[in-house]
Amino acid sequence: MPFREPALSQALNKKSGKTPPPEDTFQEAAYLKALGEKQRAVTLKLMDGEVVRGWIEYYDKNMIRLTREGDPNLFIFKHEIMYISEETARRQRSTAERTERVAASKAAAEAADTED
Repeated sequence: MPFREPALSQALNKKSGKTPPPEDTFQEAAYLKALGEKQRAVTLKLMDGEVVRGWIEYYDKNMIRLTREGDPNLFIFKHEIMYISEETARRQRSTAERTERVAASKAAAEAADTED
């Protein structure tokens, strides 16, 4: 459902003489391409409130492939995304530290299993 009704929009244009701003700037593809090329860590908040983190590996007109470290990769329809935000350096570092801790604990568990 459009935000403005076409008749209302036309009436406003005739009154003010100004054209309304465009609904789409066509910059989405350029932004997603830049994020994918840099493998920039992103956070996606979905319409149901779930938050997922990873980097954008692929995108097209209808969906995004989110690659995640230590978790399955996801294909997410764009209409299910509320917003995309780039991860800050601090958050990226904490994610990397968490991944290292998980790997270290797995290695310690494997070493303990082999000793028994």
